[in-house]
Amino acid sequence: MFASAADSDGPGAVRHARPGAVRRHLDRLLHRWWSPAAGRSRVLLVGTVVVLAGLTALLGPWRQHPEPERPPDLLAPARAAPSPVAQTAASVVVDVVGEVSSPGLVTLTGGARVADALARAGGARPGTDLHGLNLARKVADGEQIAVGVPPPADRGRGTGGDQRVDLNAADEGELDALPGVGPVTAQRIVRWRTEHGPFVSVEQLREVDGIGENKFARLADLVRV
Repeated sequence: MFASAADSDGPGAVRHARPGAVRRHLDRLLHRWWSPAAGRSRVLLVGTVVVLAGLTALLGPWRQHPEPERPPDLLAPARAAPSPVAQTAASVVVDVVGEVSSPGLVTLTGGARVADALARAGGARPGTDLHGLNLARKVADGEQIAVGVPPPADRGRGTGGDQRVDLNAADEGELDALPGVGPVTAQRIVRWRTEHGPFVSVEQLREVDGIGENKFARLADLVRV
């Protein structure tokens, strides 16, 4: 008897396979791919791909962005040394006379006090009375400081018949003795002289704090420059 085509083992056996067997094979493949378990696997696979794509999109620009350069540290500007001319202009020279160890001219820095001038002159001799000397007063350039002795006759008062007080030479004690001038006003006159330089006219007394027109009228004939 002749063998049927379905029982043939040759190459043409597939072409002659029964349609029912092919269909059953395809049904098994479709069932395996579209089953619930396979659906979950597809969802997991797709989700993993999406997450990896998102991380790649986010990390790509960050990895390519260069690290910002740090600016160099700024150096503090060097301070200019004080000018010798400015130092010289700030100094004052006063004449210390009387009961001191080393009477004579002393050079002080601007704003120095009578106590500073006394110390530069070696200090007062033992037993010297300093009650009439204002040690806290600022000195003026060119003035004379008498320690323990009466001031020279021509220091505050004019010589001869001129008995007016010299605004540029009188100390606080002599200015305080003027009518209407107390210790506070006397200090203000000396301070004005220290800050603005010597008086060039009696009328400049009006610029001193506390000296109004009435007080100036009383002093105008008692002082000079």
